Amino acid sequence: MKVGICVLAVLAMVQFMAEPGQALDCATVVAPLGQCLPYLKGENPVPAGGCCSGLQGLQGSLKTTPDRQDACNCIKTAGAQYMGAIKDEALTGLITKCNVALSFPISKKVDCGSIQ
Repeated sequence: MKVGICVLAVLAMVQFMAEPGQALDCATVVAPLGQCLPYLKGENPVPAGGCCSGLQGLQGSLKTTPDRQDACNCIKTAGAQYMGAIKDEALTGLITKCNVALSFPISKKVDCGSIQ
């Protein structure tokens, strides 16, 4: 059931990907990262493939500074509900584990307004 929901979320993300110049929708930003939760909670030793492909897709959609800042704020807001369960080292290492060159760090402490 969870896999089906994640697949639907990824498909929705692709279908409703923001065009350049349009504001990013937080649901579009956060939906593909749902597959990262088992890794971030320490339940899996490596991120799922869907988690990493979601990060890659996210990076490809962040064309402007406001896009990157908005995405950062969306991730921080969504992650706040899981912060007690999310392992800090897993969160900060997610980009490296997925080998994705995300243009901003994923961290509880990142200042999204400073992202260029």
